[in-house]
Amino acid sequence: MIELGVNIDHVATLREARKGREPDLVAAAKICEIAGAHQITIHLRQDRRHIQDRDVAQLIQVLQVRMNLEMAAVDEIVAIALKTKPHTVCLVPENRREVTTEGGLDVVSQVERLRDVTKQCHDAGIKVSLFIDPEIDQVDASAEVGSDYIELHTGAYANAADREIVEEINRIAQAAARAIANGLIFNAGHGLTVRNLLPIASIPGLNEVNIGHSIISRAVFIGLDAAVKEILGVLKDCSS
Repeated sequence: MIELGVNIDHVATLREARKGREPDLVAAAKICEIAGAHQITIHLRQDRRHIQDRDVAQLIQVLQVRMNLEMAAVDEIVAIALKTKPHTVCLVPENRREVTTEGGLDVVSQVERLRDVTKQCHDAGIKVSLFIDPEIDQVDASAEVGSDYIELHTGAYANAADREIVEEINRIAQAAARAIANGLIFNAGHGLTVRNLLPIASIPGLNEVNIGHSIISRAVFIGLDAAVKEILGVLKDCSS
């Protein structure tokens, strides 16, 4: 079955709106875990707009499933990852003015730096994923860096007009095939919902999806447990 990583950043966003303790991030993570999520994803941003250092330290202590730490390849955050030792780090681009991650990491232009960070993580026993746009040159560069996974950015697909959807699915499928040919495991994420997940989940070789905003948004109306199970239901249908 395709696995599900639940990004709980937006639970922390709500908490940080009042700089208090509610909603409790650890409780949210455990609800997702009990509901069947295979991984909890958090993004420790340089500006600490939602996830805080203490969240990283607490979650690594209590989770029974994998923790995936999204982060920029900057020394400060790399040092935290090396100390905390999550199961996986996902290297992403980061712009302090962006509302959310706006595109994939340009691996081609920074192969040496990313190779160095990847080696540091591997030496600490941490697997590495690179969040990239579905472009062949970025896939090839990711293999050159030595990453274990790529996570294909599905934002263009999620935002595509009807006439562009098939083209975007084909781009993702071609990048996925190239990744598999390069010995990479391919994941996908960004903008995926219960309504648009099926075409992506049907791409051969997909290992995992990471979904955050849609699950937390649905949880407002149907509860977090039900929102996670709703996505798992789509993934199960694709595997049957």
